[in-house]
Amino acid sequence: MSFDSLGLPAEILRAVADKGYSKPTPIQKQAIPVILEGRDVMGGAQTGTGKTAGFTLPLLARLGADFKHRKPHVIRALILTPTRELAAQVEESVVAYGKHLPLRSAVIFGGVKINPQIDKLRHGVDILVATPGRLLDHVQQKTIDLSEVEILVLDEADRMLDMGFIRDIRKVLALLPKQRQNLLFSATFSDEIKRLADGLLHNPVLVEVARHNAAAERVEQLVHPVDRERKRELLSKLINDGDWRQVLVFTRTKHGANRLAEQLGKDGITAAAIHGNKSQGARTRALADFKKGDVRVLVATDIAARGIDIDQLPHVVNYELPNVAEDYVHRIGRTGRAGREGEAMSLVCVDEHKLLADIERLLKRQIPKVVVDGFAPDPSIKAEPIPNGRNGAGRGGDSRGNREGRGNPRRRADAEGGRARGEGRGRGEGRGAPKPRKGGERGNPPRRAAAPDASAAPAAPAEKVALPLDPNGDINGNSVDYVSPQARTGNRRNGNGGQRRGGGRPGAPPGNNRGQGNGNGNREVPVLLGGRGRGR
Repeated sequence: MSFDSLGLPAEILRAVADKGYSKPTPIQKQAIPVILEGRDVMGGAQTGTGKTAGFTLPLLARLGADFKHRKPHVIRALILTPTRELAAQVEESVVAYGKHLPLRSAVIFGGVKINPQIDKLRHGVDILVATPGRLLDHVQQKTIDLSEVEILVLDEADRMLDMGFIRDIRKVLALLPKQRQNLLFSATFSDEIKRLADGLLHNPVLVEVARHNAAAERVEQLVHPVDRERKRELLSKLINDGDWRQVLVFTRTKHGANRLAEQLGKDGITAAAIHGNKSQGARTRALADFKKGDVRVLVATDIAARGIDIDQLPHVVNYELPNVAEDYVHRIGRTGRAGREGEAMSLVCVDEHKLLADIERLLKRQIPKVVVDGFAPDPSIKAEPIPNGRNGAGRGGDSRGNREGRGNPRRRADAEGGRARGEGRGRGEGRGAPKPRKGGERGNPPRRAAAPDASAAPAAPAEKVALPLDPNGDINGNSVDYVSPQARTGNRRNGNGGQRRGGGRPGAPPGNNRGQGNGNGNREVPVLLGGRGRGR
C-alpha cells in the first residue's frame, strides 16, 4: 500500500515524497482513512511508529479542503503535548507536511518569552501546537481564542496524565466547542487514560498497532547485573569497547543526570545532560549537539526524553531503572524507530531487582541477563531502598529533592519550562515577590511583637478552602475545574486571594489589612480564611 491509496490530497502527497517516504506505517494505514472521515480516534502506538504523521497528514487534509469557506487564520486545530521538545517536534512535522497548503501553524510552550508567541498569534494561526500550562497562560491573558477549534489532538496522553496535567486538560476542554473531532494517542493504556477517553471521545475507532504497554519489537533488550558503585565504570567500558558514537542514557533524577555527564567527561567521553532544570536554550543546544555527533552521550531524565526523535539512534542505556514500569517502554522506544533496529541495555544493581521484576511482569517475558567480565555483582552487598513515591521522595525523587514526581506542579513547570523561573501566570508573570514593608507584611502597619503567653493553648490551624469551581461541568467540554478571570479577580478583591480590603485577621477593623493578594496569577491555590494575604 502507498500513500496515494489513503485519500490524501496531491499537495500533501508531494510533501510526503519530499520527505522521502513512499509507504505508510501500520498506524498510518489504519488512522489516516478514519480521521479523514471525521471520526474520533483512540490510538495505541509506541513511539517511533510514525504516529505523528498518522494524525498530522489527515488533519492537514481536512483543514486544507475547506480553507476558502472558513474564517481566515482562526485556530481550527489544537494539538496538546506534554513537553516542549515534543511540541517543537510535532510543529516541525506540521510545517513540513503542510508546506504546499495555505495554512499557518505555531507552537507555544514555557521556558521562553511569551511576547513573541503573542505576536505570532495576533497574525493568525490555523494549527496550534501547545503544552497545556503555557496555553492557559495565553488564555488568562486573553491572547488566544479557542472557540473555533474543529479538531483536538492529545498526543502522548499517558504522559500528560502522569505529569499531573489532567486539571489543565479539563480547563482547556471547557474552552472548546462541543462539536469537534477528538484524537487521543497514547503508548500505554492506564485506567486514567480509559476514563479520559470515555468522557472525551464519541463513538471512537480504536487504532492499535501493538499490544498494550508492549515494548518495541525491533529493540534488542539486555540486562547487565552490576554493583551500584561500578555502574559508571561499566558504562564507560561499554561505550569505549563498542565505539558507540551516539548513546542516550537515562537516570532517575536531575542531579544524577548532571553528575553522570560530568563523570563521563572525566573519562574522556563527551556528554551532556538534559532535564527539567535546564533552560530551553541549554536543552536545545544539548539535543542539537547530540544529533550532530558533537556529543556522544546524552544523559536524560524521563520528563525531558519525550520528543527526542533521532533517526537511527542505535543505543539506549537505562543507567537506573525507572520507578514506574511503563516508563521503561517509553525509554527504550527512543531506539528502533521507523522500522529500524535498536539496542536497549539496563545496568541493574541489587537495589533494582524489584523494579526489574515489575518491568518483566509488564512485558510478560524475561529480559536476557549477561554479566560482563570483571563486573560480576558482589553477593555480599545488601539492597538499599530507592527513594520514590512509596517511601517519601516522590516518583523519581532523590534525597536532594530533585524529584520529578507524579502530578508534581514543579514537574509540570519543568516539562514546559519557565513557570518556576519567573514565567508565572497572569498578572504576576515574570515578576519577583515584592519586598514587605518594614514592620510587617505588605500593607500592614508595624506592630510590636506580643510577649508569648505560656499558659495559652496553641491556636487551631486556619480552615483551608479552595477557590470556587463550576459545579455543572464535565469532561465533555463543559466547564470543569475552570475559574473564570472575572471570578478570580472578584476573589482577590473580596478577600479569597489575600484580603484586599479588610477581613484580614479576625477582629481587625475594616480597611486595616490591605494585603496585595495572590498576585502570581495562580488560579486554584487553596487559601486560608482569616489569614492575611501572602503579598507575593
